[in-house]
Amino acid sequence: MYPDFMHESLKRVEETRPARLKIAREKGREHIFPAMSAEERDEVLHKFHPDYKKNAKRVIRIGPNAGEEITTEVADILESWPRINPDNFDLSSPDIETDVLVIGGGSAGSSAALLAEQEGARIILITKLRLGDSNSIMAQGGIQAAVNPNDSPVRHYLDVMGGGHFDNKPELVEALTMDAPIVINWLTELGVMFDRMPDGRLRTRHGGGTSRTRMLSCKDYTGSGVLRVLRDEIECREHIRVMDFTPAVELLMDTDGRVAGAIMQNFETDEYFIVRAKAVVLATGGLGRLHIQGFPTTNHYGATCDGVVLGYRAGAKLIFMDSVQYHPTGAVYPEQILGFLVTEKVRGLGGQPINKNGELFVFPLEPRDVEASSFIRECLERKNGIQTPSGQMGVWLDSPIIEELEGSGTIERELPAMVRQFKRFDIDITKEPMLVYPTLHFQNGGLEVNAHTETNIPGLFAAGEVQGGTHGRNRLMGNSQLEITVFGRRAGMYAAQYALSLKKSGRLTLAHVRAYCKDVKKLGIDKKRVSPILLPDYIPPHVKERQYTTHYLGTIRG
Repeated sequence: MYPDFMHESLKRVEETRPARLKIAREKGREHIFPAMSAEERDEVLHKFHPDYKKNAKRVIRIGPNAGEEITTEVADILESWPRINPDNFDLSSPDIETDVLVIGGGSAGSSAALLAEQEGARIILITKLRLGDSNSIMAQGGIQAAVNPNDSPVRHYLDVMGGGHFDNKPELVEALTMDAPIVINWLTELGVMFDRMPDGRLRTRHGGGTSRTRMLSCKDYTGSGVLRVLRDEIECREHIRVMDFTPAVELLMDTDGRVAGAIMQNFETDEYFIVRAKAVVLATGGLGRLHIQGFPTTNHYGATCDGVVLGYRAGAKLIFMDSVQYHPTGAVYPEQILGFLVTEKVRGLGGQPINKNGELFVFPLEPRDVEASSFIRECLERKNGIQTPSGQMGVWLDSPIIEELEGSGTIERELPAMVRQFKRFDIDITKEPMLVYPTLHFQNGGLEVNAHTETNIPGLFAAGEVQGGTHGRNRLMGNSQLEITVFGRRAGMYAAQYALSLKKSGRLTLAHVRAYCKDVKKLGIDKKRVSPILLPDYIPPHVKERQYTTHYLGTIRG
């Protein structure tokens, strides 16, 4: 239930709705507000996107990307001490050996494990929380694929490149868009229940920055619809061993310069153990729980940038780690769900962003970075935002107009998760708009890979949000669910082929960790600053100094 002081603004939204509805019906939704020119987009991005703020980036001083500017909070955790003391480990007798070690239990890791097993490899899949606890399962809006007769992978390719400001790695975009229809067929065969038309055809919707309707969905819990099927499939596979509550704290190398396993930590016993593997797939997800620039986040509790830390310390190069995505529509009210995702599917169905005066102020389906920057401009520069009781600012997302455009019952049918999320707080989104503001959503950059998901370090593969290059510096809706399955499958296949072809390997070593410690020591970094973070600390308001480790684990360094 919205507080009384918001009712005047809510009334204006209702009063202007008929005129906005008339334009949408008569001229088409693409004409309800002018889309920005390239010059206008560039201007709003540079003035209002958080990536361009002072102190948003700084130069990283150590590692393979030394001298480059990256997101400040990421630079801080990279310039940190490891969780372990390398001298405390006897690497001559590993506790477990396998062909492929998959680190991460979301859709990328699950897809990798399934395809690696299909190639005949033995798999250990380890996950920091439980299998499925990930950003993957929280994804709502959909997955893109060129499956319609008027569409093609080439059109999809051009949309992805344009959305990423043409900074994308072309070979990755080609793999993404060419594999997309294959992935949809694979997921369907496994049992994913995509939404369909009455005649049985796959239902598709528009996403921001796309030239065709190619967004497939499972209502508004697409990630859950996909991952539950992958998880069930993994549990049926004989040669995939899953280890829950077991994060990786350091990668192992061998004396031939290959990645050859990892040191794991058992969260339940706080003990470390050694896994030797012929190939390692990093599928650890993103960085939302770093709360870049203090933004709330849509991300799950374990999204602490661990894979970037592990790969970078082993010598893997990064790409586009100066870029973070803020989803335009994060919930602002009620405060209990601050930062929670309000799926882009709301705007794909016809929902409109409206300011406090009841005015539509931006085309609803601009690319995400442009849309988010426009929301920030409307609130901060134009002073047309709505303030919550706690002082947060936001704009209205007019969801009731969907019922007029698409027919009564559309919201209940297409957005059941959104309906439930707000109904808990006595807000009926079929009759009242939602209050939203940009929220930290996605790690645009990551470990640099080729189309086979290989990093520059032999034996190390990366898939999903931990990899960089696919989306350039801005991701379009639905390409994340696609990326994690396309490159998860590729990582599993190519890692297994690599592992099974490996004839011999050198002795295990942590020499790279010792060398990294020397570099960190030269910077004078406090030994309390430790990474990977593993689980976030949430600091009471009276504590000024940011923490980089967690009390949950007991000992800071082993």
